[in-house]
Amino acid sequence: MNIILLRQNDFCINDNNVSITDHRFDHIQTVLKSKVGDKLKVGIIGGNRGYGTIKKIESDKVVMDIFLNKEPLSRHNFDIVLSLPRPKMLRRILRTIAEFGVHKLHIVNSARVEKSYWQSPLLKNEKIQDALQTGMERSGDTIMTDVILYKRFRPFVEDILPKLCAHRECYLTDINSQKSIKNLKSQAAVIIIGPEGGFVPFEIDLTTSVIANKINLGNRILSVDTALTTVLAQALT
Repeated sequence: MNIILLRQNDFCINDNNVSITDHRFDHIQTVLKSKVGDKLKVGIIGGNRGYGTIKKIESDKVVMDIFLNKEPLSRHNFDIVLSLPRPKMLRRILRTIAEFGVHKLHIVNSARVEKSYWQSPLLKNEKIQDALQTGMERSGDTIMTDVILYKRFRPFVEDILPKLCAHRECYLTDINSQKSIKNLKSQAAVIIIGPEGGFVPFEIDLTTSVIANKINLGNRILSVDTALTTVLAQALT
């Protein structure tokens, strides 16, 4: 944990005084081994970053005075459209998305996505936010990625995707493409990543006919989480 993330309900006396409990309290005590007077990196979710000075440590909480003088980290240049991955991979992917500072993640259905994946408890809003927060704590970020779910592929591509890509490039990853992601500049773009096994031909044809261009990530077949990291590493802000 490289930043202590604060929520509105942590403020206990005024705008400069917070009371920290839960796993953050445990981290301060057992990992950081902080004491009264120490300064820690803090940030409020959705807002600025800064530092907090420990004023009091009790049996179940830490009280800090905070000073938030730094703006949030900048966002990644790419927004991601991702075919719903296997549940055991989803939490890791959400953490990665948060660590890279992606503004929006659009999770879509596709032909090779098992219907049972949509029943995963990891798709509940609180679980998504927990996974994102873990990534934010690692990267020192305070802005949470917007995650939007779409259970129907064709309406998403025909009705939603053109609006997402109205003022920026749109690319679909396809190992058979002649254009490599290495040739992309780091301008704002929407990158579409398929499921294990890739998109079926109908999905590729539909998406490219509507708006997207195809790019490859190399000549090796990659797992979804590796493909995601490969894409995001092309345009670090």
